[in-house]
Amino acid sequence: MRPRASELTPPLTVLNADAPASDSLGTWCGYLAMCLGMFMAILDIQIVASSLPEIQAGLHIPLDSLSWVQTAYLIAEIVAIPMTGWLTSLLSLRLLFLIAVALFTVASAGCAGSGSFAVLLGFRIVQGCAGGIMIPAAFTAIFSLFPERRHILATAIGGLLAMVAPMLGPVIGGYITDTYSWPWLFLINIGPGLVSALVAGISLRTPKPDPAALERFDLASLLLFAVALSALEIGLKDAPDQGWAGAWPLSLFAMSLASGAAAIRRCLGHARPLLDIRLLASRDFAAACYFSFTLGAMLYGSVYLTAVYLGLVRAHTAFETGMIMIVAGAAQFVALPFAALLVRQVDARILTGIGFGVFAAGLLANGFMTPESDYDALFWPQVLRGAGVVFCLLPTTAVALEPRSGEDLANASALFNLMRNLGGAVWIALLDTLLERRSGHAEALLGRLHDGDPAAAVFVGLPVEAFHHQRIEDLADISQVADILVQRAGAVEAFNEAWLVLGAFCAISLLALPLLKQSSASRR
Repeated sequence: MRPRASELTPPLTVLNADAPASDSLGTWCGYLAMCLGMFMAILDIQIVASSLPEIQAGLHIPLDSLSWVQTAYLIAEIVAIPMTGWLTSLLSLRLLFLIAVALFTVASAGCAGSGSFAVLLGFRIVQGCAGGIMIPAAFTAIFSLFPERRHILATAIGGLLAMVAPMLGPVIGGYITDTYSWPWLFLINIGPGLVSALVAGISLRTPKPDPAALERFDLASLLLFAVALSALEIGLKDAPDQGWAGAWPLSLFAMSLASGAAAIRRCLGHARPLLDIRLLASRDFAAACYFSFTLGAMLYGSVYLTAVYLGLVRAHTAFETGMIMIVAGAAQFVALPFAALLVRQVDARILTGIGFGVFAAGLLANGFMTPESDYDALFWPQVLRGAGVVFCLLPTTAVALEPRSGEDLANASALFNLMRNLGGAVWIALLDTLLERRSGHAEALLGRLHDGDPAAAVFVGLPVEAFHHQRIEDLADISQVADILVQRAGAVEAFNEAWLVLGAFCAISLLALPLLKQSSASRR
């Protein structure tokens, strides 16, 4: 619990103290402008993935350094998120968002005009920092700008954009890759960025900046958090290739643990810290953060697995991959009105259980694919995941943020969103590790084929009638193509394993439902 320090510190700044909650057109315009900025920030995580080869050729980037185009953005974003609570008090929600969206827009132009890898990397870091601020700022706005009766609707709109953005990334990126040049991946941010800044600047009404917040700026905590989160992200990036027990990943994880522990200790020693870790002492908030972590794992993990499978196994272009993946986004649109209606009527634990249960079913359903599985085999699992995700997000967001105001709200939003990003980062690394095992699966299949196993032949795609328990080396015409088919089938088995592990993690998370407190919205 927070220590009683009212005699030692000034009262908390309430974000909406001189800007009462409003349901006006201006408030909605300002909030939608913030959602547009948040959408761009999340979209930019995935949009470059389909154009990495073109970026590499254009800037002569070494192949082993290419992944930093994405990693630099992710690290900067995840480091910036914990700062948003303090920055909101210092600058006000309106000014903070305007600065963030302006930096994001300028950095996007800088990325497009980069003439070298180093310059591109620098602008990607600025982009990531700005994006990491805009995401929790948009969620803070829901509960500080609107009256309580509009919280669910605003959460639904913001949450939908946050969930759809990772799925639209491959579509938009693939179209730009096929139609234009790679700088347009970043140039398309300029127009929406200017619109977002202009509309938010005119429409948003929030308190004036609080310069007194500068007095509690803790540079040491900031640096420790930055080192902890950066080391963790880099370690997660390198561990699948170098091994989780390798010297380099282990040293990064140790650095992350030591820095994180020191940062948490400093925060616990301050009455008004840079990031209020004490919020996790609340059981319902801690449970909501756990489900946010799980949602990040499921959402980003499923997008990653689907995109890589369609590209690696099915050889689809980036645009074709995006068009297949849009099914989940469409399912979200259909399910959204029902979820928004039920959040006001049904216990948050029941809705969360439905959401994570349906999402887990969509993950597990993909765990039995064959090398021929394509759009049809992916359709219904995507529908389940798309429909489930809105039931995962809305009730947990209400539980985590609705009871809060002021600095508590800004800090809670930062922690809640940070956990979702961490869930995605951790689980993409774990899934990557499982996919690295595809060569082992291929070797096992090859052994079964050498022993004349017809079931293995069916799965690989070889004519089973040619076997009849003969050894593959006795079938010269088949053995010439078998290696290619076996490698592809081995990859599919690795994907199946990854889907089942992720689905099992999602299903096991349901055990934490009793810890989740019923939201105030659902008690009405």
